[in-house]
Amino acid sequence: MQRIMTPVPFTDVTLEDSFWAPRMAVNREVTLPREYELCEQTGRISAWDLAWQPGNPNKPHVFWDSDIAKWIEAASYSLATHPDAELDALLDRVIARIAAAQAADGYLNSAYLTYEKVGIAKRWTNLRDMHELYCAGHLIEAAVAHYRATGKRTLLDPICRYVDYIGQVFGTNEGQLRGYCGHQEIELALVQLFQVTNERRYLDLSLYFINERGHQPHYYDIEARARGEDPAAFWAKSYEYNQAHVPVREQQSVTGHAVRAMYQYAAMADLANETGDLALLEACERLWKSVCEQRMYITGGIGPSAKNEGFTEPYDLPDETAYAETCASVGMVFWNYRMLQFSGDGRYADVMERALYNGSLSGVALDGQRFFYDNPLASSGNKQRSEWFDCACCPPNIARLIASIGGYFYATGPSSLWLHLYAAGHTQVKISQTHIWLHQETNYPWNGAIRLALDMDKPVRFGLHLRVPGWCSQFTLRVNGAAVDASFDRGYVQIVREWQAGDVITLDLHMPVLRMYANPMVRSAIGRVALQRGPILYCLEGIDNPTGPLDRVACGPDTDFVIEHHPELLGGVTILTGRATVISEHTWGHDLYRTQPSVHEPMMITAIPYCVWANRGLAEMRVWLREG
Repeated sequence: MQRIMTPVPFTDVTLEDSFWAPRMAVNREVTLPREYELCEQTGRISAWDLAWQPGNPNKPHVFWDSDIAKWIEAASYSLATHPDAELDALLDRVIARIAAAQAADGYLNSAYLTYEKVGIAKRWTNLRDMHELYCAGHLIEAAVAHYRATGKRTLLDPICRYVDYIGQVFGTNEGQLRGYCGHQEIELALVQLFQVTNERRYLDLSLYFINERGHQPHYYDIEARARGEDPAAFWAKSYEYNQAHVPVREQQSVTGHAVRAMYQYAAMADLANETGDLALLEACERLWKSVCEQRMYITGGIGPSAKNEGFTEPYDLPDETAYAETCASVGMVFWNYRMLQFSGDGRYADVMERALYNGSLSGVALDGQRFFYDNPLASSGNKQRSEWFDCACCPPNIARLIASIGGYFYATGPSSLWLHLYAAGHTQVKISQTHIWLHQETNYPWNGAIRLALDMDKPVRFGLHLRVPGWCSQFTLRVNGAAVDASFDRGYVQIVREWQAGDVITLDLHMPVLRMYANPMVRSAIGRVALQRGPILYCLEGIDNPTGPLDRVACGPDTDFVIEHHPELLGGVTILTGRATVISEHTWGHDLYRTQPSVHEPMMITAIPYCVWANRGLAEMRVWLREG
């Protein structure tokens, strides 16, 4: 089965809104330069000089290559939309250092090429743990992004040499290793390399890695014994950790490390599209239900456990100890957008939007210089973002997402134009050999009023598919001021007509404050309520609600909220205020227990968007509130 739509490239989308455009500017002007500085300071860039000596504290790590690769990818995206001679030259210098480090046979990994403890002689001896193919995957994505942005092959050519070498090492032929990476990433990257080079061998290599995964005799057991290790000593105890417990088409529920899972599922969706393999798509749909119906936070975050950075049993979604890694939410965006393109089913767009506006964006501060690795849904007041991490996967991951965010808004199909997300700005597309310009006016996500103006070379008939999000129960739709007949299917309203220059479509999405409840199987949310308006999930922060522990606050079922936009607060946000009650401690004295119930006192609460919490200093925070 193949996809029915193709995303409009982010390079053809201009966002001019008050939500994404400022974040893209901060990402471009602050985050990318600062991340480069930190890569320099921590030795991630000098590692490519292969000059590390014992005693230098910045010893190259097996996953460092992926950090600089994601920075190159993000910087290339930025360069594609905002030409910058200094950034272009900086990328050239970094890429030259990478290319110079390449071994004669094409191998390219700064850690294995640098120091004896790992050493090139030990390459490919521990695929389960050592991230070689994972780093290769991110280098591939960086090379593809840089080539598309600049037309230069300075990174693409060395990476193609590396991948050709990898293709000689791995496979089912005699003398080849039948292995695959412990941290999935190269699989989806190889599809991108195929798409930009049209070299079928890269697609075949991706398919090999997916097909080989989880078969018996198990490759991770074989390589462990070859290293002189007992496979049973693997710390995770099960290959469910890296989704290698059974072949991918047989996997029934999501397991293990959340980021690994998302990258694998994204690759499976891509390969289903490229090869028509229905079994891969069916597995993705089955696994999607396992994630989104049983294991996803209301923020779009996934993975409750720090132990495996991933999944546990169904409905295990604790709030204060939620891991919900930023990279995992970014992975949810990647995977759900791929799934959306097969059928135009709005449930995938709903999850993508939830992860974008909440679980992903909470991972970066408004100033673009501090980051969350994990994203809890409650905090006692000791949680703040960090400038960097020893394992720094999240900062460049959120940077590459924001830099390319325009690519998630629009798509085209045969005689069709799809709008998945809404933001002020414009795009241009080509449908039925006709150039079409679309200009969008809206204050989304703070307001549901959307105005679309069309311009085109000549009148053309096509279907305009406008997403009505799952959170919206009422909407009005007009064309040139008049009500219009339109069909509604799986979250999209479709208008098919001959469009002309000057046509104006208005879509008004009703955006009340929603009281959200969790399935009663989610023990931590029993008797609790969360607040959502539009795609934005809200939370209470102690700075706005100085009443003592926020877990004492109860939101009544009939609370009416006042909705106010504050342009100067937290980058410009809409806040909610309403009446609530708080359990008083004043009548208790020194008693630890007593027969009289607590006294509930009235109070006013102020809720802010979850994505902007922890931007005003240390403070308590809570998403799920008591109801009563």
